[in-house]
Amino acid sequence: MGRSVEQYSTAGGSECKGKTRDEEPMRDNPLMVIYRRLYDRFGPQRWWPGQTPFEVIVGAILTQNTNWTNVEKAIGNLRDAGALSPRGLHALAFEELSELIRPAGYYNVKARRLASFLDWLFDSCGGNLDALADRNPSMLREQLLEIHGIGPETADSILLYAFGMPVFVVDAYTCRILGRHRLLEGPAEYETVREMMESLVPHDTALYNEFHALLVRLGKEYCRTRARCSGCPLEDLPHDVESMES
Repeated sequence: MGRSVEQYSTAGGSECKGKTRDEEPMRDNPLMVIYRRLYDRFGPQRWWPGQTPFEVIVGAILTQNTNWTNVEKAIGNLRDAGALSPRGLHALAFEELSELIRPAGYYNVKARRLASFLDWLFDSCGGNLDALADRNPSMLREQLLEIHGIGPETADSILLYAFGMPVFVVDAYTCRILGRHRLLEGPAEYETVREMMESLVPHDTALYNEFHALLVRLGKEYCRTRARCSGCPLEDLPHDVESMES
């Protein structure tokens, strides 16, 4: 059984009298220092909001280039139409699907992306999401990336939040925060950042879930495009803001 996220938030902290072998490297791990600071300040984020794995997948596709409030409206429309299931959504005409998800923006583009995912889902396993949960995460990730409109961030969000697989989700907030705190040297490729996170942060689905959500919270409240460092839980850690804003 893995640790709870609360245990990770205190592992290696000053209040710990002794250190187990797995806590020792976390004491000086800058990523875990960041995690503990964020968790202590913000607490659990309970992300991703979604009642079913399929709803999480739909949300991951709809949230591209929009805010979550708009996604919630689109998902609400699908729920009211009785279409928030693989078969229900797959049965919709393209025009009807587009109209229902209109609040999420780029609705024709996103309708095509949802349709592409659903076509793959039914071709691959007859629309049975449970069948996907047993697949190797690396193999499933490759398959998702072959679907029109699903890039690395969306694929990893599906793996982590819908299927509970320990895959770290990287986004613009992650890169901005790590860059400003000198953990990235200049612009970095998605896979480079993901591999770094997964090599330094213990492989734990709940931890990856919480850490990503906390980074998003920090990015929205403090580490914005124009940083608000005053009061930031990471304010006293080494950082360079000016170079990231130029």
